[in-house]
Amino acid sequence: MIERIETGVRSSKIVKYKGIAYITGQVGEGETIQEQTAECLRRLDALLEKAGSSREHMLRATIWLADMSDFAGLNEVWNAWVPEGHAPARACGEAKLARPELKVEIIVDAAYEE
Repeated sequence: MIERIETGVRSSKIVKYKGIAYITGQVGEGETIQEQTAECLRRLDALLEKAGSSREHMLRATIWLADMSDFAGLNEVWNAWVPEGHAPARACGEAKLARPELKVEIIVDAAYEE
């Protein structure tokens, strides 16, 4: 059975199916890539918890940067956030984001106990 959490007209914040939680893309506020990344990761923490999962159970992360020159700043915050030994499979690319002030969007899939 598919479980949808915080479902709106366009999307759900979380979709759970067969032990995997698919977390919708998260963005953050702030002037710098570090500030936006930190806020984005705080939001992901809350959604992972709501899904019955955690950082240690992340399977995959997809990261979109508005500008690849922010790659080092993103990794500075990301590397401190990911628990040692629990890094997910990850992809990072450049994309035009929904609003011009956004620098990063992160999408996570994570396992949860059924």
